[in-house]
Amino acid sequence: MQRVSTSATILLKFFLPTFWMVFFGSIAGALLLSEQDFYGWISIFSIRIGMIGFFLFGVAVLYWSVMRLKRVEMDPHFVYVTNYFKTYRYPYHNIEKMTESDYLFFRSIHIHLKEAGNFGRKITFVVSQKLFKDFLSEHPEIAQQLIEETEA
Repeated sequence: MQRVSTSATILLKFFLPTFWMVFFGSIAGALLLSEQDFYGWISIFSIRIGMIGFFLFGVAVLYWSVMRLKRVEMDPHFVYVTNYFKTYRYPYHNIEKMTESDYLFFRSIHIHLKEAGNFGRKITFVVSQKLFKDFLSEHPEIAQQLIEETEA
C-alpha cells in the first residue's frame, strides 16, 4: 500500500479550518460583545454584519474545499480512502473515472465512483505528484486502466 496523497492533507483538513474559525470567530465574537456605537464613520452594526457574513462565508468555503479532503493510498488491487477516523477500500473496477484539477499551489484528483461509497460518489484528495507518478510507474496495468477510464 502506497500513499499517493500529500502529507499536508492533515494540515489542510484539520489545522487550517480550526485556526481560521477560532481566529475569525474570536474577532466576530469580540465585535458582537463590543459596546461602542461607531468606529470612525462606520456604525458598529455594519461592522458586525460584515464580520459575521465574512466568517460564515469563510466557513462555507473551508467546508466545501479543504474539509472534504481525504488521504488516499493505493495498492495493486484496491484504493484505500481515509478521513483519519475511518478507512474504506474500493476496488478499481468500482472507479468510473479520475479527473485532475490544477489550482495555483496544488493539484487535486477527484475519484468518481460508479456507485456511492461511504464517502459519497466523489472522493477528493490533494495529490503528491512524485508519489502518484511512482505508483503508476510501478503498476503500469493500473495506470492503463485509470487512463482508459478517464478517457471514456
